[in-house]
Amino acid sequence: MAIKKSGKRFSTPSSGNVFADLGLPDAEELKTKVRLVFEINQIIQEQGLSQVAAARRLKVNQPKISALYNYQLEGFSVERLMNFLTALDRDVHIAVRPKRKAARTGRILVSAA
Repeated sequence: MAIKKSGKRFSTPSSGNVFADLGLPDAEELKTKVRLVFEINQIIQEQGLSQVAAARRLKVNQPKISALYNYQLEGFSVERLMNFLTALDRDVHIAVRPKRKAARTGRILVSAA
């Protein structure tokens, strides 16, 4: 992010997590949820499902699908989002590994195969 001050530009490198950069609580969880919802939305789009059809498939009401489309994450746990992915015919793999030596703390990574 570049900030202009007195004609000079200052920049702060990103941590790789915009939520942490903004100082939000539960930044890692938010990052994980966004990545899972991104995948859910991609799959719904790829499968050509309407919001109503997606809601039936995920056993929720249509407003919940609308909330997912708009990345409104309140009320969705990581576990629930993973269950949505399995309902959309995806496998979810969780791997626990030692943290990288250079990292201060462990981290949560979500990747699509």
